[in-house]
Amino acid sequence: MLVLVAPGQGAQTPGFLTEWLDLPGAADRVAAWSDAIGLDLVHYGTKADADEIRDTAVAQPLLVAAGLLSATALGDITPGAVAGHSVGEITAAAFAGVLEDTAALSLVRKRGLAMADAAAITETGMAALLGGDPEVTVEHLEKLGLTPANINGAGQVVAAGTKEQLAALEADKPEGVRKVVVLKVAGAFHTRHMAPAVDTLAQAAAGLTPGDPKVTYVSNKDGRTVATGAEVLERLVGQVANPVRWDLCMETFKELGVTALLEVCPGGTLTGLAKRALPGVKTLALKTPADLDAARALVSEHA
Repeated sequence: MLVLVAPGQGAQTPGFLTEWLDLPGAADRVAAWSDAIGLDLVHYGTKADADEIRDTAVAQPLLVAAGLLSATALGDITPGAVAGHSVGEITAAAFAGVLEDTAALSLVRKRGLAMADAAAITETGMAALLGGDPEVTVEHLEKLGLTPANINGAGQVVAAGTKEQLAALEADKPEGVRKVVVLKVAGAFHTRHMAPAVDTLAQAAAGLTPGDPKVTYVSNKDGRTVATGAEVLERLVGQVANPVRWDLCMETFKELGVTALLEVCPGGTLTGLAKRALPGVKTLALKTPADLDAARALVSEHA
């Protein structure tokens, strides 16, 4: 059984879309998406520097576009399940047939703008904590006023809060944590700091007509599977200001009997977590079109 997953913000790197646009029809497709949402995805995916694509309003649509483009390049596949980390959930909703591609990109464009506006209110950020016991880490973060915004499993928790709180964390790490890595994001996502974005996203979602998932959709709110498009949309809205529980998603993958995990472009983050938390599950990350042949072989064996 194959699960198709999509990464979240921070996975983007300068120029990561360049080689994908050389595939037949890819540049025209991305140009059409750019026109539809009023954002030059081609420029940001090929020529923009790290600071430009760190902008939440840019990074989020760029990641969804990359995920959709790379999945299409695989051909007509039917995974056993789909899931996405943070903004990757919108990509997964498109994989599952809940949203058409253009609707997904329109929604994520509004999401990115709303979250950027919320992030501008207070200077905030996020940092990954590697190692340690999650329960001990979460308790320590709460003492510092930080939110465990992503509980990713495989010994990784992501803290979110103000710059001052994050500075205090670097000076006072939880017991067992070997490293604190500041993430390439421009706000404390999945925390109370994002509350202003929820109403905006709810209004955007109200104008959509979702379909029910055609494959098993795993929500990173709580790792549960979701059967209706209406509930998927509701969770996508609330998720903006609530923690990501990728650890619970991976527990669900185990329960579903997943034998392979394929991460769409820009892959690597979720594959790394799966290698540590899902022993025996084959993994592959789509980074460039050179990975497509190996990905298709994985699909033919497990999908």
